[in-house]
Amino acid sequence: MAKQATAGRRYLRFFVSGFFVAVPVTVTFLDRWAYVARVEGASMQPFLNPEGVLEGDVVLLNRWSVRNYEVQRGDIVSVMSPRNPQQKIIKRVIGLEGDFIRTLGYKKRYVRVPDGHLWIEGDHHGHSMDSNTFGPVSLGLLHGRASHIIWPPRRWQRIQADLPPNRGPLYTDEDQD
Repeated sequence: MAKQATAGRRYLRFFVSGFFVAVPVTVTFLDRWAYVARVEGASMQPFLNPEGVLEGDVVLLNRWSVRNYEVQRGDIVSVMSPRNPQQKIIKRVIGLEGDFIRTLGYKKRYVRVPDGHLWIEGDHHGHSMDSNTFGPVSLGLLHGRASHIIWPPRRWQRIQADLPPNRGPLYTDEDQD
């Protein structure tokens, strides 16, 4: 009986020490590299949630890839909402700093994306709170880049940067050089 109690204590000690190693490693991983998020709503349809909001896609958000604010047009990104800092939103990057954008219902018809900002939009116009509602978004609100759809299994895929037809900059600062 004493042998079982000693083995039980060793097992408990092993479990507790493993727990105190695993939790910080997991938290660091999620904070620095990647995490998963469920995409809710219709704003990114038809690319995300094509079956409707009842069966939402789950995406892998790569935090490491945006650590230096390096994104490209067509990337799907997670940002903290400019309207509600408690909420994260997932949208597509339409324009980068210096790009001139034709807006879809913003207070100005054409906008130059200021330095340190992005122009983001949902794919389902009219069903999206995006830059057409609140304007250019600060790069400081950037949280991650969606790299893969991981749920449901039939939709597993790597997400490529792709701009919808007729969306993108009219011209960029690079065109001026």
